[in-house]
Amino acid sequence: MHTEIQLILSPEEAELNEILMLKAAEKANVSANRISGFHILKKSIDARSQFPKILLSLDIYIDEEVPVTRVVPIDYKQVGDAAPVIVVGAGPAGLFAALKLIESGLKPIVIERGKDVRSRKVDIAQLNRNNGINVESNYCFGEGGAGTYSDGKLYTRSKKKGSPQRIYDVFYLHGASENITYEAHPHIGSDKLPLVIENIRNTILSHGGEIRFGEKLIEILLDNNAVKGCRTSGGETIEAQAMVLATGHSAHDVYELLYRQGIRLEAKGFAMGVRVEHPQWLIDNIQYHTKSRNEFLPAASYNLVEQVDDRGVYSFCMCPGGHIVPAGTSPEEVVVNGMSASRRNSPYANSGIVVEIRPEDVPDEFQKDGVLAGLRYQQYIENLAYTNNGGQGQKAPAQRLADFVEGRLSADLPGCSYLPGLISSPLHFWLPPFISTRLRKGFKLFDRKMHGYLTNNAVVVGVETRSSSAVRIPRDKETFQHPDIAGLFPAGEGAGYSGGITSSAIDGENAALSVVNYLKKQVTII
Repeated sequence: MHTEIQLILSPEEAELNEILMLKAAEKANVSANRISGFHILKKSIDARSQFPKILLSLDIYIDEEVPVTRVVPIDYKQVGDAAPVIVVGAGPAGLFAALKLIESGLKPIVIERGKDVRSRKVDIAQLNRNNGINVESNYCFGEGGAGTYSDGKLYTRSKKKGSPQRIYDVFYLHGASENITYEAHPHIGSDKLPLVIENIRNTILSHGGEIRFGEKLIEILLDNNAVKGCRTSGGETIEAQAMVLATGHSAHDVYELLYRQGIRLEAKGFAMGVRVEHPQWLIDNIQYHTKSRNEFLPAASYNLVEQVDDRGVYSFCMCPGGHIVPAGTSPEEVVVNGMSASRRNSPYANSGIVVEIRPEDVPDEFQKDGVLAGLRYQQYIENLAYTNNGGQGQKAPAQRLADFVEGRLSADLPGCSYLPGLISSPLHFWLPPFISTRLRKGFKLFDRKMHGYLTNNAVVVGVETRSSSAVRIPRDKETFQHPDIAGLFPAGEGAGYSGGITSSAIDGENAALSVVNYLKKQVTII
C-alpha cells in the first residue's frame, strides 16, 4: 500500500535519505524496512523562526514496489494530415498551445520571428558582450520566449484558469528535473531550459506539427471578420480557420499591426521601475536569520509589496543567486531583467522593483496615441535609459540604492552581475517623479520588513519596464475568442492575460481547447 504523510525536518535531515526514511517510518508507525520508497509531493521552506525548517509531503510505499515516476505520459496524436491551426509565437503560451492542439488531434503551424534556442544563444552572447543587438533574436525573441534565457521560474499564484501541476509535469516529461513537480517555488534554470524547449520542439515536429523560425506575422487574413490565415515576413501565405496569437509583451509591432488592421485593443494597467541587486549573503542573512547559509539551504529569496501614494510598489521576478541581463529589443533602448541558473550559485540576488501604473497615470503627451499610450510611455522610458548611459550600447545606468533613496549621485558602484557593464547615473533625477518618488518611499518601507535591505551595498539598475504588457487584446471570458474576429484566440502575456511561464502555458492550453471547440462548431455548421 502507499499513504501520504507530512514531515517537518531540518534542512540537513531533508537531504539525508536514510534519516528521511527513518522519520517517515516513525510517522507512518511502521518499521523502516517495510518502506520500499517514496515520492515527494510537496516541499517548501519555513524560514520564519531562527532555525529554518523543511516542510515535506511524501507519498510513501509500504511493502510494495515504488513506481519510477508518478507523472503519467501524455498521449500525443499524429496530426500531419489534420486541420491546421496557426500559432504565432513559440514562447510558453504558443508551445503549450501547440502541444495541446496535438493532444486534441489538430495540426499546429508555429510561426516564430526569432531563432531556435541554439542559434539564439550566439546572439545573446554578443548582446552580453555589448556587441550589438539582433532585433529578432535576443532575450525576448526566439524559441521558448523571454523565459528561456532569462530564468525559467515556474512559480505562479494563479490557480483560476488551470492546473500549474500539469504544466510542471509536461516540463518534467520533456527533460526538466523532477524537483519542479514538487518544489513550492519550482525553477528549471536558464542553463537547463533550452534543452527542455528543444525536446518540446521535437515532440511537436515528430507528431506532425510545424515550426517556422525567422518568420514574422505581417498580416492576419480575414474574411467577413473571420480568420482565414496569415501572411509572414517570408512572403508565405498560410491558410487556417483559427489562430492562437501568443506573441509576448515585447512584440510591440504586433500591437501596431492589429491597430492598423482595425482589430480592437484595450489599454490596461502595467508596471515600470528598476532592478535592484544585493549581495546574496545579505539576503541570506536577513531571510534566514543567520550570518552563514549552509549547503542544505537554497539561496534565499524575498517577496515585497507596499502601497505608496495609492499605487502598488512591489518586487517582481526575484532571482536569488542570479544575474541581471539586457532585455531590450532594439538598439536605442536599455531594458533589464533577471535570471538564475538551476544551481542559483551567483554571489548576487536581484529583483525587479516596480510601480503600478494605470492607464490614467500615463502622461498627457502620450494620450494622443489612444490605446497605445502606455506602450509609447514604456518606449520613452527605455529610450531615456539609453540616453542616460551616454549612448554606450547596452551599458545600464545605475546608482547605489541608498544614494538613490537620498537623492545623491554615486561616485562609484559596487560589483554587479550585469555583463554589458554599468554607468553611474542619477536615476532619482531623470526617472519620472511618478515612478522615482514611489520607489524611494517604497525602499524605505521595504527596509522595515527586511532590516538591512536599504544599503549602499546594493545597486539600482535601470530600467525594468516589461514586467507586464500595457495593452490587452480583448477576448470573451468563456470562448477565449476575440469579440470581433471569429477564429482569433489571443493568449499569454502579450495578450494581457498572464504573467510568467506557468500562467502563460496554462493560458496557451486553454486557448487551444477553445480552438478545438470552435472548429468543431465550424464543421457542424458546414
